[in-house]
Amino acid sequence: MSRAEALMTIPVGVIIERRKAKSAWADFVWRPVAVLPGVPDALPWTALGGTTECMNFYAGESEIELYRADTLGYRDNLATDKPLLWVALRPIGAEPPYEIAAITAEPSEGEAFNETATNLVEAMPMPDSIRSAIAAFVAKHHFEHPFVKRQRDRTDPEAMARRTPIKDRP
Repeated sequence: MSRAEALMTIPVGVIIERRKAKSAWADFVWRPVAVLPGVPDALPWTALGGTTECMNFYAGESEIELYRADTLGYRDNLATDKPLLWVALRPIGAEPPYEIAAITAEPSEGEAFNETATNLVEAMPMPDSIRSAIAAFVAKHHFEHPFVKRQRDRTDPEAMARRTPIKDRP
């Protein structure tokens, strides 16, 4: 079963930090550090500045896809003091070492990005312009599902009674 078409997409850019590792097994530690509203006029993997110890890169562009079925999660995320976006980077085994796998504002989807042990997932603050776009989407598409307590069927005491075997009946 495939997921429905996104009703709205928000174009974004992603900034990634490369920090010198203090480990014998890795040279650098990578992590996403910011999501930019809109798409800047820069090529993917453009160095943005820093030192040999810590350098920031514009990793490229992506989209936040918004779905009607996820409005409850978006609403709950926006209701917190600091709403978050989750960025998942997928290793590609070449230079540059990662590609943007997905970005979401839905908390349970962001948590699900961690199911693949190879993904690098980071939650980061949501920019105000993205927050207002998601809030407008929620206001337009969210509706409350009323809680309906299901009632069990009443049992028929006669249906549970012992019966004589069919061969013994007249």
